[in-house]
Amino acid sequence: MNKTRLITPVDEEEVRKVRVGDIILVNGIVVTARDTGHKFLIEETTPEKFPVNLKNGIIYHAGPIVRKSEHGWEIMAAGPTTSERMNFYTPEVIKRYQIRAIIGKGGMSNNVARAMRRFGAIYLSAVGGAAQFLTSTIKKVEDVFMADKLGLTEAFWVLKVEDFPTICTIDSTGRNWHEKIFEESEKKAKAMMERIWKNRS
Repeated sequence: MNKTRLITPVDEEEVRKVRVGDIILVNGIVVTARDTGHKFLIEETTPEKFPVNLKNGIIYHAGPIVRKSEHGWEIMAAGPTTSERMNFYTPEVIKRYQIRAIIGKGGMSNNVARAMRRFGAIYLSAVGGAAQFLTSTIKKVEDVFMADKLGLTEAFWVLKVEDFPTICTIDSTGRNWHEKIFEESEKKAKAMMERIWKNRS
């Protein structure tokens, strides 16, 4: 297990060195995107038209709670959103926008893992339920896009982070901790049910 700082923009070569279990401290710019945002990226815009250059960048599955002050936007809380909801669009988002990492919680499908292996990307798990701590690593709101169209929660927030803590749970070899854990849990549940059924007979 290694501890690495990733600084955006992230080269593919650097991402390909990361392995499942590595602790990754993210630095630089991350862009939030949720369900509606992913749909927008694929169905309503292109990398050339989108106002943020996502190439070699990091998407954060989050819908921050924000407030506006005299100094601009302030992030009150920005915990990770369940990534499974983005499974459908993510492989194409990785391919078109050349994303190098995705931050979220709960993992993603093997279809996403295959896209990460093919195009050179990783999945970074952030701790759910620690929104205040994670928010403390967000140093600045650089910009926000599509808030009028998508709403504040679904908008694309461009955030500058410093040592945002994550752990790699899908790497660019396609290794997927989440699917492995699911398969092992399913086997244990099946064995348990068989024992229960046997004891009832």
